[in-house]
Amino acid sequence: MPYIDIIPLKRATGLLKKQYEAALARAGRIWGIVSIMSLNPRAMKVSMDFYKTLMYGPSPLSRGQREMLAVVVSATNHCAY
Repeated sequence: MPYIDIIPLKRATGLLKKQYEAALARAGRIWGIVSIMSLNPRAMKVSMDFYKTLMYGPSPLSRGQREMLAVVVSATNHCAY
């Protein structure tokens, strides 16, 4: 199985620490999809901003419809959601 090193919260500084704290405030935990980007906090920030735009920004789709699409795509890709 491939291995990707991550920086844990207790060693995070600067932008990474800020992104981890935002993840904790948003979800109550730091999900693997977030921590896997810890070696590149700028990419993490852009990815999270993109996610927030897709899920919470103006859209003809309701929040529930967006979540439903995310679940269907994850299931189709055999990913844990």
